[in-house]
Amino acid sequence: MKDMSNDPNNYTETQINHQIVFEGRMIRVELDTVRLPNGKETSREVVRHPGAVGIVALKGEDVLLVRQYRYPVGEETLEIPAGKLDPGEAPFVCAERELREETGYSGKFTLLGSVYTTPGFTDEVMYLFLAEDLVWDPLTPDSDEFLHVEPIAWEEALARAKQGGFNDAKTVLGLLWVQGRIA
Repeated sequence: MKDMSNDPNNYTETQINHQIVFEGRMIRVELDTVRLPNGKETSREVVRHPGAVGIVALKGEDVLLVRQYRYPVGEETLEIPAGKLDPGEAPFVCAERELREETGYSGKFTLLGSVYTTPGFTDEVMYLFLAEDLVWDPLTPDSDEFLHVEPIAWEEALARAKQGGFNDAKTVLGLLWVQGRIA
């Protein structure tokens, strides 16, 4: 193996050992031993996630947000509609399904972009979409989802995103990305 410890442009970590610690219906937790660029070894805890979508849904002068209780943080949040990709599901298909399940609407979708949600410990990729020209086309919500749709005036939602009025990163990013497209 080539010694890369003196290469200032090498940031690669090499897996030495791999262990699955937990596998659930939404995530898998892995514990890996890796070799660092300087040759030393350390461990990395990695959460594997299938990916997700978030949708900025514009209806007239409003953006449709959903209020729901988020157990991991122990509080209600106000967010753009979102959901987890099913195995093998395309992000666009997931976005269509999630918008219909969570708001009752379907529409014309545009991919805004994608981001790693927290690359320090998970490989989750979130695809953010803009949905416009909404029409009523509901699907039955998931049986474990309890949420309420709250239309918010676009300008108010944008101001809240810029002033720290949302505690959900995908909502802030999605709103700002849409503003960049329609500004």
